[in-house]
Amino acid sequence: MTIVDDARALAGELLGVDSERLRHTAGVAGRAAELVDTVPADDRELLIAGAWLHDIGYAPALRATGFHPLDGADELRRRHWAERLCGLVAHHSGAAFVAEARGLADELGRYHDERSALSDALTYADQTVGPDGVRMRFEDRVADMLRRHGPDSPNASVHVRRGPYLAAVVARVEERLRSAS
Repeated sequence: MTIVDDARALAGELLGVDSERLRHTAGVAGRAAELVDTVPADDRELLIAGAWLHDIGYAPALRATGFHPLDGADELRRRHWAERLCGLVAHHSGAAFVAEARGLADELGRYHDERSALSDALTYADQTVGPDGVRMRFEDRVADMLRRHGPDSPNASVHVRRGPYLAAVVARVEERLRSAS
């Protein structure tokens, strides 16, 4: 078995085979597979594995802080997954902005935020796939997220800073896609 196979199996085990969260996760993994040319060859399996694992922190059994990037990364660390993968899960999609608003910045800081082509590709995949696993435009995904979380949510409170960060990630990945073709 490969790291991707192990990641897919763990996501299915934790999120539930027929869950909407797993449909989103599978869509993100599929999108990540389309982005492999934007990352170094040695990082391609890690990208897809990270896509399968990025939302495992939503599993009810893992809920400790209630902040899924941190709960997922903590579980991966407990299971002795690679630290780099733990960091990718912890920091996907600009999680640091939301962690700060939730008072969890120090806890999230236990994980390295690599800010690389790999982390960009994972965030891009997550931010271009909707809750049901179907591809969405970035702008529509952000609007959907803000609607679902509500105007008083930590996500909404940091959107003025997180939104431009995510838009910059999208722009970098789309440039890498153009350069790779």
